[in-house]
Amino acid sequence: MRTMPTLELRVDDLAGEAIRALVARHLRGMHESSPPESVHAFDLSGLRHPAVTCWSAWSGPALAGMGALKELGDARGEIKSMRVADEFLGRGVGRAMLAHIVAEARRRGMSGLWLETGSAPAFTPALALYERAGFVRCGPFADYVEDPFSIFMTMAL
Repeated sequence: MRTMPTLELRVDDLAGEAIRALVARHLRGMHESSPPESVHAFDLSGLRHPAVTCWSAWSGPALAGMGALKELGDARGEIKSMRVADEFLGRGVGRAMLAHIVAEARRRGMSGLWLETGSAPAFTPALALYERAGFVRCGPFADYVEDPFSIFMTMAL
């Protein structure tokens, strides 16, 4: 693994060109790996919902990654739109963003986090990241339904 870049994580209003391009890249990747009805990634309007906080990770002037936390109510949260910029893959950016979101969920008093990710081989690195962080597989949550292209995970905080 290459060295971890120094990162600045900040709440992002999604107005900048770099973050908008990363969201578009994220959505393209989801559609390349899953059928349209199984893509649950948020577009810009979904990430701007009042229940969602989006962070960007910056290494100097370069956007290294993004992630979001959606408040589900009842002290529960969902991790959304985790994506590392291609040139930063394998350098710990996803791990840093995940740790940041988990810490923020705890700070907000959430009792648990959930996530949905894909089941195709392209999602293997994400699954490994979530499992290393303590997430375990579970059934559908919130408005999700069983789907062979989805894997659902949770972690008690």
